[in-house]
Amino acid sequence: MKPRVLFPALWYGPGTDPPDTPRMPFVAEILIPLALDAPYSYVVPGTLELAVGDVVQVPLGPREIVGVVWGLAETPGGSNLRPVTGRLPYAPLSEPLRSLVDWIARYTLAPKGSALAMVLRLPDEAAAAETARVAVRLTDKQPTRPTAARAKVLAVAVDRELRGKSALAKEAGVSLSVVDGLIDDGVLETVAVEPEPVAARPDPDFPRTPLSPAQAEAVTELVEAFPWQHREAEAADNRPVLLEGVTGSGKTEVYFEAVAACIRAGRQALILMPEIALTAQFLERFAQRFGVRPAAWHSGIGGKRRERLRAAVAAGEALVVVGARSALFLPFARLGLIVVDEEHEAAYKQEDGVHYHARDMAVVRGRLEGCPVVLASATPSIETRVNAARGRYRHVLLPERFGGRRLPDIAAIDMRKDQPERGRFLSPPLVNAVKATLERGEQALLFLNRRGYAPLTLCRACGHRYQCKNCSTWLVEHRFRRALVCHQCGYTERRPDACTECGTFDNLTACGPGVERIAEEAAGLFPDRRIVVLSSDFPGGADRLRQELEAVAAGECDLVIGTQLVAKGHNFPGLTLVGVLDADIGLTSGDPRAAERTFQLLQQVTGRAGRGDKPGRALVQTYQPEHPVIASLLSGDAERFYQEEIQAREAAGLPPFGRLAALIVSAAEREVAEAHGQALARAADPPEGVMVLGPAEAPVALVRGRYRFRLLVKTERNIDMQTYLRAWIARGPKVRGNVKVAIDVDPQSFL
Repeated sequence: MKPRVLFPALWYGPGTDPPDTPRMPFVAEILIPLALDAPYSYVVPGTLELAVGDVVQVPLGPREIVGVVWGLAETPGGSNLRPVTGRLPYAPLSEPLRSLVDWIARYTLAPKGSALAMVLRLPDEAAAAETARVAVRLTDKQPTRPTAARAKVLAVAVDRELRGKSALAKEAGVSLSVVDGLIDDGVLETVAVEPEPVAARPDPDFPRTPLSPAQAEAVTELVEAFPWQHREAEAADNRPVLLEGVTGSGKTEVYFEAVAACIRAGRQALILMPEIALTAQFLERFAQRFGVRPAAWHSGIGGKRRERLRAAVAAGEALVVVGARSALFLPFARLGLIVVDEEHEAAYKQEDGVHYHARDMAVVRGRLEGCPVVLASATPSIETRVNAARGRYRHVLLPERFGGRRLPDIAAIDMRKDQPERGRFLSPPLVNAVKATLERGEQALLFLNRRGYAPLTLCRACGHRYQCKNCSTWLVEHRFRRALVCHQCGYTERRPDACTECGTFDNLTACGPGVERIAEEAAGLFPDRRIVVLSSDFPGGADRLRQELEAVAAGECDLVIGTQLVAKGHNFPGLTLVGVLDADIGLTSGDPRAAERTFQLLQQVTGRAGRGDKPGRALVQTYQPEHPVIASLLSGDAERFYQEEIQAREAAGLPPFGRLAALIVSAAEREVAEAHGQALARAADPPEGVMVLGPAEAPVALVRGRYRFRLLVKTERNIDMQTYLRAWIARGPKVRGNVKVAIDVDPQSFL
């Protein structure tokens, strides 16, 4: 049976026809984007010209598959190798991008083909086409049924300009159904228009708000050493740059000027963001600075638009791209700058498939491309702070808020003394502060880093606790959806009226608060106020979230209740009070980064207050006001926290002063997973400077029906951990049956 050809239109080179003159055959090493660690060898037909990096189609078994030329060697004589089918008309992978694939595979111990799969995202023939853009304009026909609303539309459309239906309805001040009625009546005609450009050209000299003296000084310090600013290579300083500034200091405006300098130099810029929810407000800020929005790359963009954007990046037409971590692997033609915003965020770590950290890989790509990398944060990671202190990174600091605004005053509410009423979670001092804030016409935020209504549902009659059928986790009640949901695998069941274990009614009780429960309590305390709940798992997805964030920024709500989503980079000018609930929630885990993450989260969320013209304050509900993290937050002395945490890390030999790697063994049967983990441990044979711990059952021992055991490797900083891990896996037990072993170098999650 003849193999199915995926891409029948193959490109043979610059000419219109394949060359007639045969030449000595080449052998091409083709890397295939599958879980394979080495390229396969194919013979290059004499009529086909190839170069390293070309995207090709090759046979693999009974099918045709796409691959990339990873190497070429001229060989005399014949060959029994299968031939390359042809070259595909896509931009070749550049040498820096191929080196990045090699580097990621070597560092993470992932198969090289899996790393290539993140880079080689070719068009999907089955991808949905972009939604057609349709505009309307006035015809010569008169309406059969004149009305006042229709007259408003006709008055606007009299210029016969093309407008979108929604835009016309909004401009006329009528509902969309009025416009639809005029279309049905033939008074308005629909006209197909060209798809919206994926990458308008930003204007680096677009009029902007003047920078403060501190910002201008930071821009000069940031940009002056960039390599494309100098003819002499020796004058450039290509070290990554830590751009650190307190919340509200204007870091974004500073690195926007670095982007402007990059555009003036004829190069492309990439801005990475940890969450898709951050991009909506950011795109508007970008448009205010550059006149147009940048190209946006994230999972919400699909189909043909995604293909057009990728092609525009490869052609150098998309000058600025803003995206999530996958944007790091786009084939930029002239990459001149990478910005990693909120560089401390754990969301930059890919937790499945290839376990890579986008911040660290951005630094690697910057080195390979010879372009500067800017790491921006108000609360830098310990690793980045130490790199800056050691001189590996440059350090640019913005110590004060823009416009001379004060940082919020932060005070603790000791929950041992100011307890809420029974069955409630807001303490009297916090309730009074919120009430006073709302009475002044200002906005308040209540922050709780827990989704849903309650983390546990319990039967008071028999003690039954509702647990996921696939995971060793409790089901979280989402009362707005009347559902019990597993936050590990997504398993959902309807919340029953009677206990499924003992059958009694009215005995199911919600244990503990989530944001939905706080919203319920707030609605009872402030019944006449507009309340918005911001959580990533609410219906409506990114579009609904974007609309609600815009409404908060515009002052269209009084009280915001949200999870960590609201702590990341948002600017709410009318918000003057932040109340933090369960501030100690992250301090009780065994995660070595628990203190750092708690400090970063609390510093970020309290920093949402007072970013406008009015001063802000934050109240932190805690049972441990004396804890070093809480004490550092209350004192406003971030340096105290960093100094103490860095000293503790160094004493314990933890990153960045030592190295960690996790091996997660999983299987469908608990005994099988445990046995394989124990066999791995027996084969560890750690040399001096290496410590192997485990296997131990993972804190979340069952996920998606698979039992999990963890081994932790801890080494001194100078140990070649990857070489040790490869040798260990090679001499360890072979993976059989449904056993899987995942390797996570520099783990961020310890669950």
